[in-house]
Amino acid sequence: MNRTSIRVVVVDDQAIVRTGLRTLIAAEPDLELVGEGEDGRAGLIAIRRERPDVVLCDIRMPAMDGLEMLRQVGTDPELSDVRVVMLTTFELDDYVFEALRLGASGFLLKDAEPTALLGAIRVVAEGGSLLAPSVTRRVIEHFGAGASRRAPHPGMDRLTQREREMVAWVATGRSNQEIADRLVVSPDTVRTHVSRAMVKLAARDRAQLVVFAMQSGLEPSD
Repeated sequence: MNRTSIRVVVVDDQAIVRTGLRTLIAAEPDLELVGEGEDGRAGLIAIRRERPDVVLCDIRMPAMDGLEMLRQVGTDPELSDVRVVMLTTFELDDYVFEALRLGASGFLLKDAEPTALLGAIRVVAEGGSLLAPSVTRRVIEHFGAGASRRAPHPGMDRLTQREREMVAWVATGRSNQEIADRLVVSPDTVRTHVSRAMVKLAARDRAQLVVFAMQSGLEPSD
């Protein structure tokens, strides 16, 4: 296997799902399935043993669910480079927001097209987040009211006014290009401010930045 392959662990209590993902990943020369788990406990063992680049994990599982597994991955400094994508049956699963809050790099529907699944693995492995604008907007609509009543992120006051503005726009689900078009600036300018905000807020990725913005009640100015 190529040393630059993206190493993946799959965690799902349904054998048919694991088989499907195993077959899909095996057909890709740049991907390598290095471990599997039928629940969160088995998944954690595989993750700690293999230190994969990306984990595809079901949210609802017996013994230990995906959220508890995600929580343990997120609090283990030795697993700080592991990126987790949650798999769900429903686009607006009640646990989606909590998964993002705990550091998931995004989520996918289990019946997503194979190309979408493979693309997600590659995007997340490169440090991106799997939050399509349309999905982000649905999450905001579904959880926004409750999230806005949460305590602001303690690092929010470290952001410049421009950085706060960019973070607020990121939370609308827009891409850097869309934000740039709206504010009449370059995509590089948006990218720079967003990157600085992520560092100051210690956000693992863009997905968690969206959560911080929602928790802090940030809204873009029109």
